[in-house]
Amino acid sequence: MDIKDKYIMALDQGTTSSRAIIFNHNAEIVASAQKPFEQIFPRPGWVEHDASEIWYTQSSVAAEAVARANLTGLDIACIGITNQRETTIVWDRETSLPVYNAIVWQDRRTADYCEELKAAGHAEMIREKTGLIIDAYFSATKIKWILDHIEGVRERAEKGKLCFGTVDSWLVWKFTRGRTHVTDVTNAARTMLFNIHTMEWDEELLRLFDIPRALLPEVKQSSEVYSETATTLFSTKIPISGMAGDQQAALFGQLCVEPGMTKTTYGTGCFVMMNTGGEPVTSRNNMLTTIGWKIGGQVTYALEGSVFVGGAVIQWLRDGLKVIASAQETGELAASVDDSGGVVFVPALTGLGAPYWDQYARGAILGLTRGTTAAHITRAALEGIAFEVHDVIEAMLQDVKYPATEMRVDGGAVANDFLMQFQADIDRRGVVRPKILETTALGAAYLAGLAVGYWRDIDEIRGHAQTDRRFEPQLDAGQVRKLLDRWHKAVDRARGWAE
Repeated sequence: MDIKDKYIMALDQGTTSSRAIIFNHNAEIVASAQKPFEQIFPRPGWVEHDASEIWYTQSSVAAEAVARANLTGLDIACIGITNQRETTIVWDRETSLPVYNAIVWQDRRTADYCEELKAAGHAEMIREKTGLIIDAYFSATKIKWILDHIEGVRERAEKGKLCFGTVDSWLVWKFTRGRTHVTDVTNAARTMLFNIHTMEWDEELLRLFDIPRALLPEVKQSSEVYSETATTLFSTKIPISGMAGDQQAALFGQLCVEPGMTKTTYGTGCFVMMNTGGEPVTSRNNMLTTIGWKIGGQVTYALEGSVFVGGAVIQWLRDGLKVIASAQETGELAASVDDSGGVVFVPALTGLGAPYWDQYARGAILGLTRGTTAAHITRAALEGIAFEVHDVIEAMLQDVKYPATEMRVDGGAVANDFLMQFQADIDRRGVVRPKILETTALGAAYLAGLAVGYWRDIDEIRGHAQTDRRFEPQLDAGQVRKLLDRWHKAVDRARGWAE
């Protein structure tokens, strides 16, 4: 069988669910499967996952997607992996059992330690080496917390008996039955332990966080054959040949392959990323400098701004506040009122990310009156997501020489026409929604396929891109200015709220 007659499986391990999507050579979805898993909140500000449940759900949907497509492992050319980033897992090399729950990227338990690091004057050194701002978001402080708080773990780590990995590493370890302990440059760049200039784990940072080198995976490119599957899930060994953190995978999936091209992913959080080419751009506006991907020995860098709570606020409206029955109804409900009735919703439920980086901000709904309805609150929540993204884009554009261009969008929430139109209105530029919204998985598939010759090069991939809809701004500039002024007034009220 010619390799182009086969299929590519993308494993998309997200914050709230595990998915597997099978693509054909035309980059069309042939089959998919998805399973949610438990969100664990031991204390306010703490967020955990059961790493074993991540594996169970991810392996389960992989098998299910193959069955749904009426295929076998022999039909799969390769596997690409994309994953929730920064989420931290430490496990035993011999038993492959986690020593503690996965500490999720949203978790804030190390916020005070991060403040200590800043007070001790480490911020500039960390920023120079990693491109990151000191924050509980990243993996280093989470690893340290596990080493310091779980009995016997530090001793075992120092003896080389344990592994650390972000979710990509964990999945490769499990799919290869413990034979391969690797990560790729995009995930390594989010740990706050990786030097994005030397492209190596940094000894000074390992000493600062007191993390044994033996814990860490080998760092690979984003597109190369890392290993083959060794589980009984498939009837044959399948190459694992592409890996990237979810936002980098989405940037590649959107084919933002030229400097200045920008995408925003609307998932649990919202993530704006701009391709900055072969040189890292140091932000003056609290953006993160990170690695977009490494292919064929060439590194592409990016600027990123992360909004911690995006689509998660819709989930909270449904499950927490119970003002909606499903996420699908939010667009229609928001459009049922002419405006938000003066209500502003700041979705800082786990703090504020870029450009504010306020770990102590908290969510706020302001402007409530006796006339406020569920529709007003829902509209304000959707508007709040768009406002957050706008602030990130404006800060990012101040860091680069590129002109403001269209924004490519993906993720579950972009199916919401109201949100996309409001985003275009606030940003005063076009918003482009692709036909395939699963661009994160598509990016992982592209990376994997390039490594095994399934696609010849990026130019061949470009031929498969299709647009669903383009949203153009409709609100006048004066109205936009008033809305933004009120939003920033509300953000000021929400900042520094928690002790």
